Amino acid sequence: MGTPDRHRLIGELLRKREEVSVDELVAATGASGATVRRDLEILAANGVLKRVHGGARSLLARGDNPGYGQRELEDHEAKLKIAAAVDTLLKDREHVWLDSGSTATEIARRLSQRDLTVMPMSLHGVEALTHAKEGRRPQLILPGGSLIPGERSFRGPMTEANIRSLRFDTAVVTPCALNLKDGLLAHDLDDAAVKRAGLESASRVIVASSGSKWNASAVALVAAMETVDVIVTDLKPSSEDLARLDKLSVEVVIA
Repeated sequence: MGTPDRHRLIGELLRKREEVSVDELVAATGASGATVRRDLEILAANGVLKRVHGGARSLLARGDNPGYGQRELEDHEAKLKIAAAVDTLLKDREHVWLDSGSTATEIARRLSQRDLTVMPMSLHGVEALTHAKEGRRPQLILPGGSLIPGERSFRGPMTEANIRSLRFDTAVVTPCALNLKDGLLAHDLDDAAVKRAGLESASRVIVASSGSKWNASAVALVAAMETVDVIVTDLKPSSEDLARLDKLSVEVVIA
């Protein structure tokens, strides 16, 4: 089992359990104790878990929302498929607003050799977009504003003002949750405000969301579903939801 697969497995176990021991992880991964301990140190540094004597403890035990490091490990295959589908929807030389979050980072990796102009909403996205060492690279516009530790995302009035001062061909929004009654949702008001500024400044809105985000819970409203042009997801919505989306003229792309 390779390092990314081990990290994802550890993250999944700590989603379900409050604590796990090194011995249990050795049995689950087939790796040595030294390798597992090194994995735990890396994951602890990335905010996925808390290192304790003999193992690791979940940071989600109190019902907190998972941090960026935890989310990056989850739904990885779905995010790869969604990123590939979003890539096909963008034309060369488009001006693109790109949301923050782990799905957005995967999309940024996919776009790293495209002829685009992109405003990414996190340093994770900036690094992914500049990863390519050869060939074409997107031109980047950075939004400024305050930087949120861990998420490494841009927030605040300066960020929103800089977004609204521009006009984009496409906004790629990655909501924390969505449903057809409320629309697109975020976990906090500051994130919702930035997402709203992005989609309101674009001619076309693409929502990129794994199936796990459908009908999940989040407290802050971003925008109604009527604002969306395309939804890219890995899970086919129910026939009832597809009919409602069709009424709203929202195209659904199954990755």
